This record gives sequence, structure tokens and C-alpha cells, in this order.
Amino acid sequence: MEKAFMLISCEIGEEQTLYSQLKEIPEIKNCLITYGSYDIVAEFETENSGDMNQVITSKIRHLSNIRSTITLRAIN
Repeated sequence: MEKAFMLISCEIGEEQTLYSQLKEIPEIKNCLITYGSYDIVAEFETENSGDMNQVITSKIRHLSNIRSTITLRAIN
């Protein structure tokens, strides 16, 4: 099992819209709107690293109104 956290900066005023879009992605287990340098923190899990790469590149980063992301892959 692969686990990661993504810190997301989005366009001003688009936090709620982006949050709603992220919650529709099955691999995202938790999603929070935050204040500070990043607007959203998303926690997600996949079965393997290939699936993890697919979620990052095809399901999350293609969403509109994302300015930047930082992905933190977790290990046990």
C-alpha cells in the first residue's frame, strides 16, 4: 500500500470548488482546506507506486485552478 499527502495551492477563491473535485477521487481518503502557504491538504492511498503516479498526474494535477503542488510520499 502506498500513501501520500499533497499540499496544494490554488487560485484565490477556488478552494471550495477544488475541495469538492478532490473529494470525488476515490483514492483520496481525507481532504482539508487550510490557511497559510497551502490551501488544501489531501491524503491519498493506492495499491502500488504505479497507481500513485497515475493519481498524481492524471487525476489531481490536471484539475483546473491548481497553481502548485508538493507531494509527500509516506513510508512505514
